[in-house]
This record gives sequence, structure tokens and C-alpha cells, in this order.
Amino acid sequence: MDNPIECFWTLRLAGLKETLEANNFEVYLAQNREDAKKIVLDDILPKLGAKSMAWGGSMTFVQTGLYDELKKRSDMEVLDAYDKELSPEDMLERRRRALLVDLFFTGSNAVTETGQLVNLDMIGNRVGAITFGPKNVIILVGRNKVVPDIEDAMLRIKNYVAPANAMRLDKKTPCVKLSVCEDCRSPDRICNSWTITEKSFPKGRIKVVLINEDLGL
Repeated sequence: MDNPIECFWTLRLAGLKETLEANNFEVYLAQNREDAKKIVLDDILPKLGAKSMAWGGSMTFVQTGLYDELKKRSDMEVLDAYDKELSPEDMLERRRRALLVDLFFTGSNAVTETGQLVNLDMIGNRVGAITFGPKNVIILVGRNKVVPDIEDAMLRIKNYVAPANAMRLDKKTPCVKLSVCEDCRSPDRICNSWTITEKSFPKGRIKVVLINEDLGL
């Protein structure tokens, strides 16, 4: 068989799509990051009629090229939460305003094969937006985020995602030096707010793009 890994994940993601849809998520399958970008721009956005949009921290969102594409849009209000020219105070205020946009983009730290999204946040703006506020949420998920269940999702996040993210963000936490979670009390701690999204409410509000490629952490 040619490309057995791609075939494996094609079948695995197709099954996950059905499971997520049973939990009221709207789900799209993308073969790679370029396909994911096309699905968002050509299939999802035209149907929403969004007048404003923002995003939360997500390497996958950036890796698909959507950030570079969408931050230039002039046909809607764009709240760029990655704008490095903003002061910390202005950035925080922008993240607060982002909770009321028509469309919010982010990723997920893990997606279970039983159909839940599992996330852990520092400030809470990302998990807050997933839970309530924006009219629609688009979550971009690489195949490397798929885990069997919630327990495996939490292990993945605490033992890999959080330490790796702390390193990426140059945080002063023990996990940056040790590569393992010490359940620290550091002011730079990024592990503060958990969310487990069992179902999308209302139905279809959360749109998940499953990408047949390893992306993000």
C-alpha cells in the first residue's frame, strides 16, 4: 500500500468526524494545511456573513496561513490578538473585546476519539471564547491532537503541550528547565483554566477542521 500513514489517518479522522458531528459540532476534513485554508476561506466564511473576527493563541492557525490572510481583510472588523505593537494593557483589552466578535479562530490542545475538545489556558481568553461569546468558533486541529479519551488528553497537555508551550513563550517556569510539569506556583504559569467541551451549543456553533497533518504542539 502506498502512503499507509496517510491512509490510516484518513480513516481515523473520518470516524472522528462522525463522532464529533454526533456531539453537534460542524466538522470538515482537510488533507493538509493548504486544504484547511481553502475550506475556511471558500466553504465556511462565505456562509457566515461575519462582520467581525478575532483569534486566540494557536500555532495551527498560523501554520495554515490563515492568520496572514485574514489579518489583511478590510471587509470586516479584525481584532488582531497577535499584534506585537500593542502594550500589555491594550492587548488584554483587545482579548476582552474579542469575546464578542462574530467569528473566533483557535486550535485545541486535544480532541478525544469520544468527541470532546480538551483545552488548558493561561489567561482564559481562548477557552472563554470557545465556551461562550463569539457567534461562531472555528477550531483547527492537526491529527497529532487526537487522543483516545479525556484522561489521555489531560496527560498529553500537562506532560507535553504545556511544557513545550512554556518553552516557546520563554516563560520562567520549572517545566522550561525540566520538561515536565511540577504543578508550579510561578507567576508565569500557563496552566490555569481547563475546559472540556462535550458538545457544541447551539448545534454547529463550533466548527472543527480536522487536518490530516501534524500541526501545532
